[in-house]
Amino acid sequence: MTLEEQQLLLSLQQEFAHSLAGTKIRTYTPYPWQREFHDAGKTCQERMLMAANRVGKTMSAAAEVSYHMTGDYPDDWGGHRCDKPVLVWTGSPTNETSRDIVQKELLGGLGEDLGTGWIPRGKIVGKPSTRQAGVKNVVESFQVRHASGGLSTCNLKTYEMGWEKWQGTAPDIVWLDEEAADYKIFSECQTRILTSRGRLMVTFTPLRGETELVLYFIKGLPGTFLKGATWDDAPHLDEKAKAEHAARYRAHEVDARTKGIPMLGEGMVFAVDDREITIDFFEVPRHWARIKGCDFGLDHPAAGVDCAWDRDTDIFYLLDCYKKDQELAPYHAAWLTKANKWVPVSWPHDGLNREKDGGRVLKERYRELGVNMLGKSARYPRNPGEASDKGGAQPVEPIITEVQERMKSGRFKVFKTCTPFFEEKRSYHRQNGRVSTARDDVLKALFYALMMKRYATTRTTNSLRAEQAPARSIASMR
Repeated sequence: MTLEEQQLLLSLQQEFAHSLAGTKIRTYTPYPWQREFHDAGKTCQERMLMAANRVGKTMSAAAEVSYHMTGDYPDDWGGHRCDKPVLVWTGSPTNETSRDIVQKELLGGLGEDLGTGWIPRGKIVGKPSTRQAGVKNVVESFQVRHASGGLSTCNLKTYEMGWEKWQGTAPDIVWLDEEAADYKIFSECQTRILTSRGRLMVTFTPLRGETELVLYFIKGLPGTFLKGATWDDAPHLDEKAKAEHAARYRAHEVDARTKGIPMLGEGMVFAVDDREITIDFFEVPRHWARIKGCDFGLDHPAAGVDCAWDRDTDIFYLLDCYKKDQELAPYHAAWLTKANKWVPVSWPHDGLNREKDGGRVLKERYRELGVNMLGKSARYPRNPGEASDKGGAQPVEPIITEVQERMKSGRFKVFKTCTPFFEEKRSYHRQNGRVSTARDDVLKALFYALMMKRYATTRTTNSLRAEQAPARSIASMR
């Protein structure tokens, strides 16, 4: 290509980029995991997107920042809204990464390229201010016209400034792209949004393994939200490219870079590759036994699983799963009864507690709502010589061991659509020798179902009657 041809091509590319200025945000169509991350902002002040490289985590946060700064939300926006101008802080490790990643995502560039990022050119007011940092074209702050008429301001900060530079004002939105080595920066941001009742987002790939920040979000405290995303969650990445890039990474980096999985605590509980247990959807044979499991979520998200058991091969299948926070019994019961109402549902001993408002016992409330609850709480089979099986709280190690053995022996399979299960599996770990109980809602529902698989049933005449009269428990049919 001649020099003239190269210059012409560059000119055409610039013209095309300029023609798109202000339209990029209109092209944003979130993947399901991105939409879930955005929606969580409505109720959660602190969110983390701990994801693989190249899946779109930075793009997700940049698009959301654009919505907040302009006040121009899409009609189907379900997340946090700002009805007045906002103060935004962004955080990056260095001046170079702030310019090359966050600044580029938000603004697109400077000069004629300004407005080719997620914030439309027509909304940017004046010229962004830059700072003398020994690096060219590093934006320090810029302003955007908000739909209410005022001006939103964005200050682009870096971690190399030190935590002291993160004190002072009360921003409405804080976005930390990649993790700060000094946890004090994160804690300062927490303090800042307390005053403004703002929102804090963290987007990063966990290359530093188990850190204080990772463990904080894994605890699942009220008001926090942790979302993962792997290469398999990003359809824009083709299989050939994924295989080529994965082969280039060092062995200890592969899970972090391709799945967003840090090494947690003393190690993952289920140290089996997802690919070993993942299968595509298929129609479940009618003669396989079926059972569901639920975790009520008294002070954490409620969860449910739908399972099948092939008695001939002793393979246990997880077909579907769900979890949801901040909802009442009718919402959760609707998932458990949305298909195959005749399938018995295993439940934990806290189902004998009453609803939060002091109403009916939980298991009875679910039964009234049409859920085919088993007649007794989840428990292990009785031991030889015992008169009956023992109810109440059950030790978790025996069922963990069974799941581990099934995973390793090929006797546990999961439909690839069960994203909440895989997210919890990847973060399920031991801390000081004990299994962490954070982010284990779907896992618990699975444990209860597997623990009670002896009560799994096929779609017989009795089960058809249960579907027609779902308020009856499986126990009442025996």
